Order: sequence, then C-alpha cells, then structure tokens
Amino acid sequence: MRTTTRTVLTATALTAGALALTLLPAAAPAGAAGPPLGACGSGQLCLWPKEEFEGNRLAFELADTDIESCVPLPDGTTATSFANRTGRPVTTYQSAACAETGEFDTYPGGGTWVPRSTHQVRAFKIWEN
Repeated sequence: MRTTTRTVLTATALTAGALALTLLPAAAPAGAAGPPLGACGSGQLCLWPKEEFEGNRLAFELADTDIESCVPLPDGTTATSFANRTGRPVTTYQSAACAETGEFDTYPGGGTWVPRSTHQVRAFKIWEN
C-alpha cells in the first residue's frame, strides 16, 4: 500500500510539473515565430470569453482590485482563456461566488498564459503571496 501511494504521488507531481511547463510561455529563438499569446500588460490579469485568447478581453489591475477578495466577472460573462501577469498567484473559480464546491485552480503570477481553462471562469481571487 505504501509503495502504491508513493507511485501515485510521484506520478501526480510529475503530471503537475509537466502541466505547469505547458502553461508557461516558452522562449522562442531569435527570429522564430512562437505560438500567439493573448496581449496582456504587466501587472494585469486578462480574461477572454473564448479559447486561445479570442473575443473581447477583460483586464484587471492590482490598483483597482481588492487582494484576497472574490471578484465575480460581470453578469453573464465567463472566460475560457486568461493570462496572469499580476506578479501574484490567482485562483480562478467556476462559481461566481468563489465557492470551492465547483472547479477552481490557482496559477502563478510571473507570467502564466492559459489558452484553454479546465472550467468556465466566473470569478477570481488575487492572493497576497
């Protein structure tokens, strides 16, 4: 039983590490065209209604957003792709009330682009650290 638990934990850690690497933008060699990433300014959390950063972008900045508070997207709005350039971790929620009964994920703030979210984002929290 103990070996199985270690194997599962190791496999989970490896999968999580591989997923994190796919979410971070790769450095492209000089002159090479990389995959298109959504335009999102430094210090912003940007959300798009469609996959691959398509549709009208919503942008939130730290100066205008309460830290560690639930921020619902405008009524009837969801996001399926986003970029976190806030410099802080951000949790996205399927629930508009940031309820943890639905899907939610936390992403690092150094520059994370997510072209296809695992859930419809209806709210988020920006964390202090």
